[in-house]
Amino acid sequence: MALLSTLPMSTLKLSESVTSASKAPVQSRCSPMLTPLAYFLGQHLVIPAYFDDITITGQHHLPAAGPVILAPTHRARWDSIMLPLAAGRPATGRDLRFMVTADEVRGIQGWFIRRLGGFPVNVRRPTIASLRHGIDLLIAGEMLVIYPEGGIRRKDQVHPLKPGLGRLAVQAEAAQEQLNVQVLPVDIHYGEAYPSWRCPVQITIGDVIAVRHYLNGDDSPDALKAGAKQLTADLQTRLSSLVNSRQNAA
Repeated sequence: MALLSTLPMSTLKLSESVTSASKAPVQSRCSPMLTPLAYFLGQHLVIPAYFDDITITGQHHLPAAGPVILAPTHRARWDSIMLPLAAGRPATGRDLRFMVTADEVRGIQGWFIRRLGGFPVNVRRPTIASLRHGIDLLIAGEMLVIYPEGGIRRKDQVHPLKPGLGRLAVQAEAAQEQLNVQVLPVDIHYGEAYPSWRCPVQITIGDVIAVRHYLNGDDSPDALKAGAKQLTADLQTRLSSLVNSRQNAA
């Protein structure tokens, strides 16, 4: 799931029209009926029935409001069910929005994903419409989930991050003055590489990374490119620190 990684920075340079409608706009929403039901079933039935010991730390880092990008490690399909428990309604009262591959938004699964805050990106032919939607969500103050490693990685280490998250973050920050986008690294660890029944789970939420520090008031293409590159490197370091701290404490 190498989201946004194939787009050069020049393609991502969106001007004042970044929030305007396109001919084929990407849409997503959190259904006022389905979303509360999904959160309730996940928190009180599905997750406690399948997993044994669930430990969540660092929730005090979660902003109560404002644009946020959650940047978790990606270890299993369970991640997108665990994150709402750790950072969504039960913790912050906020609904999470997910950037997912276009293949996941098909059929009945796609029907649910689109109504539970997910929206697609075609990794083979990424579109500006998908990027605009992600930026629009951040401008609207939403909490957006992007897996910076791309696809699921079973090995307990931080793999090289894709550049897409950093690019999207700096583009959003540059699109509106004083937006104050914040990126939060999240370490998700299961007791087994392939989580089985009664497997323990540990989720650690790191401190925020303020995207505005990577622009310094300069929204030129070169500045955005450099800022996105440095943000990606710093996020890699933060995620690695979370993983190493957990491993050393074990």
